[in-house]
Amino acid sequence: MEYTIKKIANLSGVSARTLRFYDEIDLLKPARVNSSGYRIYGQNEVNRLQQILFYREMDLKLEEIKEILDNPDFDVEQALMEHQEKLVAKRQEIDRLLASVQQTMKYYKGEIEMSDQEKFTAFKEQKVAENEAKYGKEIREKYGEETVERSNKKYLNLTEEQMQEMAETEVQLFETIGVYLEQPEIESDVAKEIFRLHKKWLSYTWPTYSAEAHKGLGMMYIADERFMAYYDEKHAGAAQALNDAIKYYA
Repeated sequence: MEYTIKKIANLSGVSARTLRFYDEIDLLKPARVNSSGYRIYGQNEVNRLQQILFYREMDLKLEEIKEILDNPDFDVEQALMEHQEKLVAKRQEIDRLLASVQQTMKYYKGEIEMSDQEKFTAFKEQKVAENEAKYGKEIREKYGEETVERSNKKYLNLTEEQMQEMAETEVQLFETIGVYLEQPEIESDVAKEIFRLHKKWLSYTWPTYSAEAHKGLGMMYIADERFMAYYDEKHAGAAQALNDAIKYYA
């Protein structure tokens, strides 16, 4: 089966303009161009477009998608399994939030009692699910299933006050890193404070503290682009500064 650009646009819901752009950046080339100058797409292109749309739903940049799909080791079946896992996780997040909204509606109607802890449970579960979707595989490989499960359980059992303290600790951590980056000196009170605040932040979720595990996490911050981006979007060089402080003081 072959499609003109108009037909594949109608089939996929992707505009012809977007398809032309994908052609220009070599993300999705047509199978051929006919004698009239029309782009013609075949089954391979249809399959590739489907993969592009899957990855777009995961908020990946176009250049990242192209790199993935052009990899000679790209496995379509494995990619579909990963898509499925992420979609299931997203559905579970939505189900939890819906359940929380329904419970809260009953609470405000006076139909049920609801503790302050219960009001925040769904949101904490969503945060755990998000972390699992983003970093679960790497974290579990590094620290093991039992440790991760214990950490998630501890987080889910945090009180509202502890949640607030954890959030404030992270704010203080970023502020201190910003100060440190203005005049980076590892043997300084500011660097030591970075380590102290990060260790305190971990204490809200880590079942037990380990200096070795702390150092390993610091290394992950600079080795994994996703972790680095999280810190560096606040201050350029923040991930490296944090790792340096952990490595020196842990």
